[in-house]
Amino acid sequence: MKEVVDINCDMGEAFGRWRIGDTRDEHLISLISSANIATGFHAGDPNLMDETVRLAAEHGIGVGAHPGYNDLQGFGRRKISGTSKEIVNDLIYQVGALREFARRHGVPVQHVKPHGALYMELAASAELSRIFIQYMRTVAPNTPVFCMAGSETHIAALEVGQPAVREFYADRDYGDNGWIVFTRDAGRPDPKAIARKVLRACTEGKVRTVTGADIDIEFESICFHSDTLGALEIAQEMRAALVAAGLRIAPISQFLNNEPARRPHE
Repeated sequence: MKEVVDINCDMGEAFGRWRIGDTRDEHLISLISSANIATGFHAGDPNLMDETVRLAAEHGIGVGAHPGYNDLQGFGRRKISGTSKEIVNDLIYQVGALREFARRHGVPVQHVKPHGALYMELAASAELSRIFIQYMRTVAPNTPVFCMAGSETHIAALEVGQPAVREFYADRDYGDNGWIVFTRDAGRPDPKAIARKVLRACTEGKVRTVTGADIDIEFESICFHSDTLGALEIAQEMRAALVAAGLRIAPISQFLNNEPARRPHE
């Protein structure tokens, strides 16, 4: 059973006056420990980035950059074609923007977590992941990358010693291969069912897949999405279940061991 776990949530995912989901970030902020802040390409704008970093800083929440494909219309959940270099340069551009707002508010960029279709493309592409991780090794060798266990991103990080944080997705389904089933619309899931799923993952290290199989799952951080309908109720039920079970919730920077993790079965 875990003793401590991080809860991360995608935030700042609006644009100007346009909002997505049914929960405002200020209602979620006290229920999480790390924030993945949209950096302008799939959502977010300079004013919202500034506001969201300030909100996280005021609550002692770990600030993370959340870059995505340049796809405002599709909310970054559509793949955009480009070379690996072009895609990673878009990512670098976005991380740099978020870093300046973090500096303005006197907090570090705790982590980098790609968004949506870009996260999934990195997970499947060894070439793209290597270029991304090389960038991180150059500019932020001690900054964790959030990823799925066993993904190409995870493997590339382990190969060069870049800190990597494995995620468990509370509001997404799992396939038998241990990867999430990518979706553009999660609907309105049952908050109590999600809380039970998360608690089981933390206490037993197991998750049930879409085929009904139970598989092992390893992670340091739990993710849910602010644009999922009912996100506030999900966060409340999930946090209450974890606290009741005796787990401590803290930003990943407070407990992550930065020594390179071993590959599975090593």
